[in-house]
Amino acid sequence: MASGHYFPPAMTISARPIQIGIDFGTTNSVIVIARPDRTIQTISFPTPDGGSSQTCPTLLALWQEMEGGRRLLQRAVGAYAIEAHLDDPSETRLIMSMKSYLAQASFRETQVFSRRLSLENLIATFLRELMALTDITPAECHVTVGRPVHFVGENADNALGEARLRAAFTQAGFADVAVMMEPEAAGWRFMQRLDRPATVLVGDFGGGTSDFSIMRFDPARNQRAQPLGHTGVGLAGDQFDFRIIDNVVAPYLGRDCTFRIMGGEPLPVPIEWYHSLARWHRLSLMRTPRILNEIADVARTASEPEKLKSLIELVREQHGQELYNAVSATKRALSSAESAELSFSQPGLDIKATVSRADFDRWIAPDIAKLGEGIDQALSQASLAPEQIDRVFLTGGTSFVPAVRQLFTSRFGEDRVELGGEFVSVAEGLALASV
Repeated sequence: MASGHYFPPAMTISARPIQIGIDFGTTNSVIVIARPDRTIQTISFPTPDGGSSQTCPTLLALWQEMEGGRRLLQRAVGAYAIEAHLDDPSETRLIMSMKSYLAQASFRETQVFSRRLSLENLIATFLRELMALTDITPAECHVTVGRPVHFVGENADNALGEARLRAAFTQAGFADVAVMMEPEAAGWRFMQRLDRPATVLVGDFGGGTSDFSIMRFDPARNQRAQPLGHTGVGLAGDQFDFRIIDNVVAPYLGRDCTFRIMGGEPLPVPIEWYHSLARWHRLSLMRTPRILNEIADVARTASEPEKLKSLIELVREQHGQELYNAVSATKRALSSAESAELSFSQPGLDIKATVSRADFDRWIAPDIAKLGEGIDQALSQASLAPEQIDRVFLTGGTSFVPAVRQLFTSRFGEDRVELGGEFVSVAEGLALASV
């Protein structure tokens, strides 16, 4: 963990609760402080290299160390969690995508070493360590936390998702917890730019969900927006990453190979292994003796066994972090370039592939169509036509993907579409709404 903490300048602890907004995201988390005069400050988190970042990866590392003859559980979050994991991947449990499980009733707890921890326990542990990096005590805060319109996952229970989210923040020590829809929070931030009443469509693109909200804002009235329509789609940046993995990386890992049973006809390798590459948390669930042995058994009769061995290496040695970083970097580069190189290596495998914007657009076309359906549903729910929308505000990293921007400009016109802060708009709106 960090030896020092980042304490925001010009902040002093007083009897008045500190008003903060926390965007607890699938991939990254952000904290913003709001002062009584409605000025805001985004917290910067220290990083292992001595720098700082306004976002903290939503990662929790757990490991054990001997102290006084006992094994004590150690914790790290964000970039420090990655560092701990890379130092000793075989003895470190890296917890990822916690938000993705909130609305899944089937996931209640997991075993970490000899302890059984609930999802709320894991998230609360992450939040306590996150706040420790700021030197702000949760009990001294009024926190407004964001939630998606629809939580990610099949058969998602939105009420359960919000209840668990509240419970996790309470366990972390926050005495006063409010919850706000993430796109409404982004809209609240956008309202600061308005000088007249407007009907606004907000598109909030996270790692796992994309939310669309239509709201009526009146900057002359200091109150929350009037919601007119909300919809959510269970895909966003992670799905776009998977399209690159599926089309570029998976063939190197044996997806297109065949194998034989008892010398019979060639059979395709189990496709579910490659579907698990779609999410960090699914990939980590493959790291069991049963699944690794299954892959090894298939590799013995596979048409290209070395590719299956590369899949085993990826899963067993937990190279997923490096892979997803490389894929995300390629996706970001394609937002401003016509092509980008994907570069990833691990023992026995070296991938260098050029990805064109045209190919990427073709791969994500089905996802863009689903996002379009979500926009149409929001308009229908609000009983509005596209020309009745005064402004469109987009936030989140996925909003910078050209095909996503085109989705909005083609419906509403270039002059009505604005981009917000790539990662901080939701947290800023949450903080402002708490004042």
